[in-house]
Amino acid sequence: MTQNTPSGRRSSGPRCIALVGPFQSGKTTLLEAILARMGALQRQGTVAAGSTIGDASAEARAHTMSVEANIASVDFMGETFTFIDCPGSIEFLAEMRPVLPAVDAAVVVCEADEKKVPALQLILRELEDQKIPRFLFLNKIDNSHQSVREALPLLQPASRLPLLLRQIPIWKNGVAVGYVDLALERAFIYQEHAASQVVEIPPDERDESKDARYSMLERLSDHDDALMEQLLEEVEPPRDRVFDDLAHELRDGLAVPVLMGSAANGNGMLRLMKALRHEAPCIHETAARLGITPGSEPLGYVMKTFHTAHAGKLSLTRVLSGAFQEGMTVTTSSGETGRIAGCARLLGQTTQKTTQAQAGDTVALGKVDAAHTGDMLAVGKAVPRPAEIEAPQPVMSLAVRARDRKDDVKLSAALQRLTDEDQALAMEQNAELGDTILRGQGEMHLRVAVEKLASKFGVAVDSSQPQIGYRETIRKPVTGVRGRHKKQSGGHGQFGDVVIDVMPLPRGEGFAFIDKITGGVVPRNYIPSVEEGVKHYLKRGPLGFPVVDVGVSLTDGSYHTVDSSDMAFQTAARIGMSEAMPQCNPVLLEPVLAVEISVPSDATAKANAIVSSRRGQILGFDARDGWEGWDVVQALIPEAEITDLIIELRSATAGVGTFRSKFDHLAELSGRQADTIVASRQAAQ
Repeated sequence: MTQNTPSGRRSSGPRCIALVGPFQSGKTTLLEAILARMGALQRQGTVAAGSTIGDASAEARAHTMSVEANIASVDFMGETFTFIDCPGSIEFLAEMRPVLPAVDAAVVVCEADEKKVPALQLILRELEDQKIPRFLFLNKIDNSHQSVREALPLLQPASRLPLLLRQIPIWKNGVAVGYVDLALERAFIYQEHAASQVVEIPPDERDESKDARYSMLERLSDHDDALMEQLLEEVEPPRDRVFDDLAHELRDGLAVPVLMGSAANGNGMLRLMKALRHEAPCIHETAARLGITPGSEPLGYVMKTFHTAHAGKLSLTRVLSGAFQEGMTVTTSSGETGRIAGCARLLGQTTQKTTQAQAGDTVALGKVDAAHTGDMLAVGKAVPRPAEIEAPQPVMSLAVRARDRKDDVKLSAALQRLTDEDQALAMEQNAELGDTILRGQGEMHLRVAVEKLASKFGVAVDSSQPQIGYRETIRKPVTGVRGRHKKQSGGHGQFGDVVIDVMPLPRGEGFAFIDKITGGVVPRNYIPSVEEGVKHYLKRGPLGFPVVDVGVSLTDGSYHTVDSSDMAFQTAARIGMSEAMPQCNPVLLEPVLAVEISVPSDATAKANAIVSSRRGQILGFDARDGWEGWDVVQALIPEAEITDLIIELRSATAGVGTFRSKFDHLAELSGRQADTIVASRQAAQ
């Protein structure tokens, strides 16, 4: 629980903070700067040099971007802070979602760039939906050529809550060299990789700082009547009241405080850490947000699971109450049990063993194989169920196969582990087409997954576009087609004779078999065999694809008392179908998907053009419910045109456009495109 130490400092126990923000906003650099400033690192590394604690995986280094959450714990003023640096790319956004429920607060790292507002809105919406208290850290202030007070109105549309400016920069020759803290009413000059120097507020900054401070106090007074009276009476409010109000606004979700600095230069780190220490909620408040009453019994939330080469499966767990220790048996939300093989604090890819984890700690629990991302862990049978975190629908797919056939079994196990680590990945075995399909959130997401299969799990794979589930049907009926199978080869022969009618059915009806036999010309016990033979033929029609929406009537036939058999009548039925189907004017069918495309409003016209260029039919568009400045386009698009839709869509929307899709219907496809598809299938077979 929160308490005051003898020195008057506020003590609140271990904290867990998420670092989030748009792609390339500087989150990994910010983590590195915090670790260096707190003394956890001797020297601050850089992303460009591949020397940071975060983004240490081969894939992150190769692409110079975060592709998974990075975790690092550090001590500050006697308290432990665990930072979880979450990827900013929309393709890896699902890494953030299961982390958020158990963090105390988030630091949203962004720039004063209007072009990145839609991406910022995506991040903030996730935090808003999960009611996570959040600071906005305006990064790269040293490179900004815009007034912060002018930048805030540009960023405000991304946030449902008001942005509350806490600092203004001090400029010298067009460069931000420090800042004025509006709550402390002090000025600070940046020192590279060192604590800022306290100075008098420069004369040319005093008027602006007074105006900015008054605006901040006005905002705070909206929820503090006593402060409102003091402002009206022009009485300077006590500093403690100001800080109490700032903490209250953050924790109760009334405003988003805005701090600033330069992560690359290590500027603004100490002020950010002090704000987190004094104002961010504590573990008991976080537990209450999750509907949990803290007690003495061990209870934890699994934020992420990952597999390592030497330590096996690790479960990153936030301890909500009680304490976990090595050897303890825990139960998951699904009722499975596992034994903790060890506890460790993380600093990037290095671990530091600890004997036990107390309430508030964020630790990796070893080899709890039954635990999955999003699970609760408890000792005993009663385990609270966490809120359901919906996995994002995949928007791109790859067919993967082991480069070496002897690795087929190994590939299956690797894919299971990969999808266990990353909930945004999905695996599907398509028995009809013989494909193993890996589905994900975009080109880079799938590329990294394939790279991990090789580097992390030792399975090299080849990938290709998944096959489309084409079907075929018929346009006209034929009647009285005979299928006769007669074979004599010594002893019992084979004899089956059927007469069938074949007719098209309405789209979506599937298959119907009608028995019209009279007089026993085909014995009753052979009629199911005729139907089975027809079904067998329909698995591959004259165009080479499964046949749908066809009705077959058995109208006549004959049999032999000795030579007729189930197999003979199945064969006769297949012969009859192979004679009848080419006469029925077969036609290719392609799957068409109902697609819901979400884009910023200024890109709606581009989205419509993309749909039209992909043989799509636009059904309409409207404002996206609850998303200011966004539209939703409804369309029907052939599945064959969806394969790389997300690439073009993201290119047209600065990386933020997305879509959802589901099967809608099968549509006829004719002409040169159909001929090419049929020729390709027949060549493959």
